[in-house]
Amino acid sequence: MSKILIVEDEKKIARFLELELKHEGYDVITAFDGRSGLDTALEENPDLLILDLMLPELSGIEVCRRLRHTSDVPIIMLTAKDDVSDKVMGLDMGADDYVTKPFAIEELLARIRVALKKNRMRNVQAAPEEDHILKAGCISIDTASWQVRVKGEPVSLTKKEFDTLKYLMEHKGTAVTRDKLMNEVWGYDYFGDSNIVDVYIRYLRHKIDDQYNIKTIHTIRSVGYLFDYEEEQE
Repeated sequence: MSKILIVEDEKKIARFLELELKHEGYDVITAFDGRSGLDTALEENPDLLILDLMLPELSGIEVCRRLRHTSDVPIIMLTAKDDVSDKVMGLDMGADDYVTKPFAIEELLARIRVALKKNRMRNVQAAPEEDHILKAGCISIDTASWQVRVKGEPVSLTKKEFDTLKYLMEHKGTAVTRDKLMNEVWGYDYFGDSNIVDVYIRYLRHKIDDQYNIKTIHTIRSVGYLFDYEEEQE
């Protein structure tokens, strides 16, 4: 039985989620502010965390940031703000997914199942050492240690930036749609608001292409993106 921690200060929403999740067979714990939520997460070691963005004591963003120092527990962020910048901030701090209020419980349950499944697969799969490294030109990424190097220099990427780059490199030479990236990187079938993919592509281009005078991620008009390593001409 998977253990799920709900951190939500609106007690009616927390109670509703608790009843629905228990009905689905989950073991459920609740906390009503960020500080107690963080303490509970560290003490109880849940299998998944449902975390509200706006919380007293500590914000959901801060809880997520602190948890990521010691834990890779899947985190689904709840937010009343339908704003790309808020979603990007949560994902950059280590959240795996987000749901905008009001939401359909069926959608949240589906995302919980996907997040738990991905986490189980990550924990049981052990790739051979030689499969840990992806290379293209002067770019090397180690999927075991989550390290990226360009021309021998380490490049700091957020989790979603790393996952986006990894997926594109694994499919280099193939045009990938925005919807495909959302589905594979974010882990669920997602349609609409695909401009968040464009935000992460901009981040990657700034940190890699612009900094090292190379071209890696090409825009395919009306389709999406394609990874193909090229050295820029001086």
